[in-house]
Amino acid sequence: MKLKYILAPIAIATACCQYAVADPGNFASRWEAGMRGGYAFNSNPVLMNRMLPDGETTHSAMSWHLRYSFSKPNAGRNASVYQGLGFSVNTFLQPHRIGTPIGVYIFQGAPIVAFSNRFSLDYEWNFGATFGWEKTPNGNDIRSNLVVGSTVNAYLNLGFKLSYALTEAVSLSGGLDLSHYSNGNTSWPNPGVNTIGASVGIIYTPGSKLLKPVSPFTSDNDFSQGVSYDIMAYGAWRKSYFPADDGAFTEAGERSLLPGHFGVAGVTFAPMWDLHPVFRTGVSADIQWSENTGLTKYVVPDTYGEDIKFYRPPFLRQVSVGVSARAELVMPIFSLNAGIGYGIVGPGETRKLYQTVNLKTYITGPVFLNIGYRMVEFKSPSNLMLGVGITLGR
Repeated sequence: MKLKYILAPIAIATACCQYAVADPGNFASRWEAGMRGGYAFNSNPVLMNRMLPDGETTHSAMSWHLRYSFSKPNAGRNASVYQGLGFSVNTFLQPHRIGTPIGVYIFQGAPIVAFSNRFSLDYEWNFGATFGWEKTPNGNDIRSNLVVGSTVNAYLNLGFKLSYALTEAVSLSGGLDLSHYSNGNTSWPNPGVNTIGASVGIIYTPGSKLLKPVSPFTSDNDFSQGVSYDIMAYGAWRKSYFPADDGAFTEAGERSLLPGHFGVAGVTFAPMWDLHPVFRTGVSADIQWSENTGLTKYVVPDTYGEDIKFYRPPFLRQVSVGVSARAELVMPIFSLNAGIGYGIVGPGETRKLYQTVNLKTYITGPVFLNIGYRMVEFKSPSNLMLGVGITLGR
């Protein structure tokens, strides 16, 4: 668990530095302070009103942010794309139960529509980790704190905001955002904590000139459409239940939480049609081996509950194959890839609708680092996807 929080930021920071120093005389710094507030809720409705013991609930969330980012004003269609590093302090107004997590994250954003030299509608995503959660004291007890099962949780955020330049150097922003906190099913419980609410911020860009924001989504007559190919390999580990149901939480007694962790490994092959400089779409063949699948026929007789044991199934009995439709947002350094697919071959519990979200960081040329997450039927956490890949033909 800790390894990915060490290696991933190093690789991402290296890619950002390569992009920035490629033309050291041509980048603008941005410093920002902001606040976010909203409504907190669990991903699973069974836990909506069971987040805390003794019948307590909490639905409040606030966070404060300090951030640095940079852009490249002479980078053509990407002139207003910014990326950087942020720090946050998060509270759910129950510090004795949930903690006051500290966040570290990378982020990227750009104008969607520029209304004038001063005014634009922007999008932004954040991805990182939050530290200092008070994890559940007893994950098997329905009356215990069922918010999170680990002290470190991943953090994902998507926001849309209006930005207005007060002066050449100072801008204000405000909008709506959605956040998700989860441990990727590496610990239990993992219902996921979501927040939806508003954000405000003030941005200082020293030495800047008031130029009209550039949207990277505008058409480009010099762009030629074509086909490219993504090949990726990944691995992870996860918690599981028996009988398996991809980690969805149900009432106590229906299933047994298995001790230890289970390995996951997979490969994907995705032909992608490059429709626009910032957009690709295609299909992907997704092959995944999961150590926790296909166990029903391999239970050791007279073992059950917390002491249940299994014979090791043949390798191919734990392999699943699915096909997914993919869409990808392509920006400098980073690409965001999302997919919806269905398992067509494999153990019964894998033949379901699944969803993937991947952040690809191009660390050198066509080689990218991947940090992703796979869910089942839009509600059940399945596994992380930590790997490397290559894009051919683009």
